[in-house]
Amino acid sequence: MKTTVAIVNRPGGDFELTEVDLDGPKDDEVLVRVVASGLCHTDVTMKGFLPPEMFPNVFGHEGAGVVEEVGKDVVGIKPGDHVVMSFRSCRQCEKCQAGQYGYCDSTLLLNYMGLRMDGTQPYSKDGAGVFGSFFGQSSFSQHAVAYADNCVVVDPSLDLTRLAPFGCGFQTGAGTVLNVIKPGPADSLVVFGVGAVGLAALAAAQHAGTGTLIAVDPVAERRELAARYGAIGVEAGDGAVDRVKELTGGGARYAIDTTAIPDVVLQAQHALTARGMLLALGLGAQEYVVDALDLLQGGKIVTSSVEGDADPKAFIPELIALAQKGELEVDHLITTYAFADINQAVADSLAGKVVKPVLAW
Repeated sequence: MKTTVAIVNRPGGDFELTEVDLDGPKDDEVLVRVVASGLCHTDVTMKGFLPPEMFPNVFGHEGAGVVEEVGKDVVGIKPGDHVVMSFRSCRQCEKCQAGQYGYCDSTLLLNYMGLRMDGTQPYSKDGAGVFGSFFGQSSFSQHAVAYADNCVVVDPSLDLTRLAPFGCGFQTGAGTVLNVIKPGPADSLVVFGVGAVGLAALAAAQHAGTGTLIAVDPVAERRELAARYGAIGVEAGDGAVDRVKELTGGGARYAIDTTAIPDVVLQAQHALTARGMLLALGLGAQEYVVDALDLLQGGKIVTSSVEGDADPKAFIPELIALAQKGELEVDHLITTYAFADINQAVADSLAGKVVKPVLAW
């Protein structure tokens, strides 16, 4: 079938709307008419990170849409279902069987290589293959081929443009808090970088009743958004660590970094109290500097989380239910764009003008 995609033809190139051919669905696949897709920093990072031989490529991994067709082996999803698409996992390996779906043994192949597991490409243009299957969906497309393991059926009465970010960004931020650190009234949490992931983390921390919340960001408007969740805003810079220690009586119990800026990650480590935990969530820098003396003397923990340690099939419905009850306020973080304006959405996001762009057909 013919469909329109926002294609990237070379590393670091702009998104370009173009018509391509889309195969499928195969026996284990689900064909989704995409209504909307969140724009995540990972999409922008990966289009500048992958080697030239992996282009042209179709990205997008926070898709939401309506199922049009399912393969004969698909169970639990039918045409007409409204779905949110998330990351893929095999759900069969030892880690998946233990509920650690974000750490699936096949994560790289299922989510990043631009191919189906059989080595074929779902998209083609003028007879030549186009890389897709990004997070098992490549949802910067009017139609996406996805799978039962990464399609979450949702209430058809809900607005899919507001649900798309739950597939990754909101899931990652909220899951890191609710599934990993599980803070309580006696705890303190500082978030360095309050974009979509950081603000979702603060929203979840507010829901969990965390005692002290702090948001470190260079953008005043972002700090103001964080204040909605009860977070104290701290301007990013050299004085941020001292201010966090002042507000927490010596250091935060937990810190989250979403920036992937090495100097900021180091600040987040220094902002912890003894035995504190830092979760580095940002994708970008390939190396971080860790202060070994501070780490060893304070018994601190520096770790990370993939997709908030969540099972999307269970966790996304939980988050949506919380949002519907007003217990996880994230809807106001979304700004919608037409897909034709995708490059403007990227520019606005990188400039800090919007928190969570969502692209709609």
